[in-house]
Amino acid sequence: MITIIPEAPENVAAFSATGEVTKEDFENLVFPHVKEKVNEFHELNYLLYLDTDLDNFTMGAWFQDVLLGLKNLTNWNRTAIVTDKEGVQNFTDIFSVLMPGEFKSFPKENLYNALYWCKNGNEVEA
Repeated sequence: MITIIPEAPENVAAFSATGEVTKEDFENLVFPHVKEKVNEFHELNYLLYLDTDLDNFTMGAWFQDVLLGLKNLTNWNRTAIVTDKEGVQNFTDIFSVLMPGEFKSFPKENLYNALYWCKNGNEVEA
């Protein structure tokens, strides 16, 4: 299931993924919310907090995620993936070389910092 993170800055489309994630999660929640943000801010700052195993994403959901990326390709600005899964962090870092905009992974304990980075493009000073 995907839910909107209500504490996200106004210019960030932020989502939390828990349990099984389906195509309907993207169609009914992610796409409309992303479209709204892109229409309002003319760019996409996107955060995904992964609180589930990647095995819980159905094939349909992954396909929808890819379509989302392609559909709004020119609007990507900053994307943060928040997870403690090292494989996903490495994938995010590699993916950032291939996509326009900035992609960055953050450990779960740094959710606030990830939201701040998505909003501003820099991190909170320690």
